[in-house]
Amino acid sequence: MVIQELNWDNDVDDDLRLAIEDAIDADMVDGDYNNVVDAVVLWWRGEDGDLVDGLVDSLTDLVGGGAIWLLTPKIGRAGALGAADIAEAAQVAGLAQTTTAAVSKEWTATRLLAPKTLL
Repeated sequence: MVIQELNWDNDVDDDLRLAIEDAIDADMVDGDYNNVVDAVVLWWRGEDGDLVDGLVDSLTDLVGGGAIWLLTPKIGRAGALGAADIAEAAQVAGLAQTTTAAVSKEWTATRLLAPKTLL
């Protein structure tokens, strides 16, 4: 499984990153990978700009039907996004929202599915 990590910064949860890499038994690739990936881990904060643009950009290398794990600061933390904002951005980007879970002390993950491509 190839997982692409986008929008990394020094505030991300390194323990979570290591747990993901341990689970896939490989390093995550970055935005320069230029090949198909099975999933994307997108770190996003309110000040990072337009979430729709970030989600659309995340689809660049993602295989049809793949998942974007949108990681946002928990509500009450700096840079947090509201659930309605995430749902609206996902819909505009053409993604289906499935699951939201607290994944660390500071971050929440929302699973967004890309549409499957038709051959």
